[in-house]
Amino acid sequence: MRRMTILAWSDSLTLHQARIDQVHQEFVDLINEWAEVLGGDEDPLPAYARLLAHTEAHFAMEEDWMAATGFARDNCHNKQHAMVLDVMREVLAHTHAHGDLAPMKQLLPELVNWFPQHADMMDASLVFHMKQVGFDPDTGGFASAEAEAAIRKAQATPISSCGSSSCT
Repeated sequence: MRRMTILAWSDSLTLHQARIDQVHQEFVDLINEWAEVLGGDEDPLPAYARLLAHTEAHFAMEEDWMAATGFARDNCHNKQHAMVLDVMREVLAHTHAHGDLAPMKQLLPELVNWFPQHADMMDASLVFHMKQVGFDPDTGGFASAEAEAAIRKAQATPISSCGSSSCT
């Protein structure tokens, strides 16, 4: 059976951080799974629920890394995550309440367009920031005690942007 690809994993999505690249590739796979069933006769709700659960865990992972490395709770990266999750949850609630798939069909291309830009700007900035401060997302630790002390000191004035120089 040929699987529909509405969003292809490519080198342009790779951030060269194994854990985030794996999670992003899973996100792409789940988008494609959902797109395939949304366009067919199968109930799209189970695939959508898997995508939503994955996205919640995916964003929580990134937000934990941001918190550990000096970002404010209300930084623009977190705000974008919250906005996407709010929309995804509203679409699920609407579909459950009304049996109407139109919002899902509208959301799909929006997520497909949003994700590469988000990964390229916000997630790439997060990966760069973690490297700069010596944070290892696999262990949750810092490369040195000095690096950790510098982050703890910097947390007195947390980062409120996404970490990119273009987002201030």
